[in-house]
This record gives sequence, C-alpha cells and structure tokens, in this order.
Amino acid sequence: MSKLNFLKNINKIIPILNYQQIHDQNIIIIKNTNAFVSFQFLKLNIGCLFTLLNYIAGVDLLNKNYRFCIVYDLLSLTYNSRLRIKIFLNETMFAFSLFNIYINSNWWEREIWDLYGIYFDQHPDLRRILTDYGFEGHPMRKDFPIYGYVEVRYDETKKRVLIEPINLSQEFRVFNFETPW
Repeated sequence: MSKLNFLKNINKIIPILNYQQIHDQNIIIIKNTNAFVSFQFLKLNIGCLFTLLNYIAGVDLLNKNYRFCIVYDLLSLTYNSRLRIKIFLNETMFAFSLFNIYINSNWWEREIWDLYGIYFDQHPDLRRILTDYGFEGHPMRKDFPIYGYVEVRYDETKKRVLIEPINLSQEFRVFNFETPW
C-alpha cells in the first residue's frame, strides 16, 4: 500500500495527527478520543482489513507533556501490510479498551495497567497480571525505584518467606572515590 493511497483512504475517516513511513512501515498518531472508532474502521473497512492485533506496548516518556504512549501494531493479512498506531496520554487520561474489537487485547491491556498504571476504560477484567496482588506501584514507570519498596526473602530460622521494607545503609548509597590502599 503506497503512502499516498494509504493517506487518502484513511485520512477521510480517521483524523490523523501525524503520519510517518519508516522502512516501508506505516506509523500514524491519533487522538485518544478517536481511538475506538479508528480501530473499528481499520478492522472492518474493506480497504484496510487490519484484522490481527499483533501487540500493544506501553512507553513511559517521563518529563514530557504526554507522559505515556501506547503503541498498537496491526496486521492486514488480506493486503499483507502492517500499521503501527501511537496514542499519547498523560497521567490523568485513560485509554479505551479494544477488547470488543480485538479480543486478544485483554492480556496486553492488563499488562500495561499492571506495569505502567494506564487505565483502560470499559475493560472487562482490569487487574494485575505480572505482579503480586499486594504489590504497590507500577514497576515499569521511570520514577519507580530500581530496588523497589519491599524485600522478599526466605528466613531459615522461621522457615517461611518474609516481606520487609527495604532499609538502605548510607555507606552503600555514597561512593568514596579515594582508594583505601
């Protein structure tokens, strides 16, 4: 599908904010408010038929106007073409769930909710999928501490798993540049 034909067909229905073509791959950026209708059109329109959702990925863009980006990768088996769609969100916005259009989006949306904290409106079962239910925070956010908030370890004397808050010693946080020898 050439860039010109693709833009003529798609831009009549979907309000595209930006379009790029990198190494024969079409990438469009759309508004979050138009996402649900846009994905319905891309799946059902005879000129597109993007019937397969390959993946959904979340991106944390810390210190930007829109902190999060959700990237969708669609495949049209009929036309042998791919389309990557990007939607930008800030922390107070939510994304629309594509579960009613692409049923396989269920797990990826749950994963993005779990790891980034991006809420998907009208998702049928939005709960943690990769972290424990008692886990606090979202570990793929760039402002999440690398060491986490708690330490999980097995205690030989008590013969059970202990969950304790992390206490870092000051000597481990500051590096001494003077050599001891």
